Amino acid sequence: MQVNDLVNLVANVGFPVVISAYLLIRLEKQIISLTASINKLNTIISTKLGIVIDNSEENKSA
Repeated sequence: MQVNDLVNLVANVGFPVVISAYLLIRLEKQIISLTASINKLNTIISTKLGIVIDNSEENKSA
């Protein structure tokens, strides 16, 4: 994406939309990493407590 494309996008769509899209694209890797870490933590805690967790809901959304 070049500067001219970015300027046209801001002019046509609006500043808040462009900033939101940029941040979502930029943070996508960190969100995926955070999700994986939460799932690992969930597994570790459930193992320590001896609780069986149904992961079918997690698999549907992934």
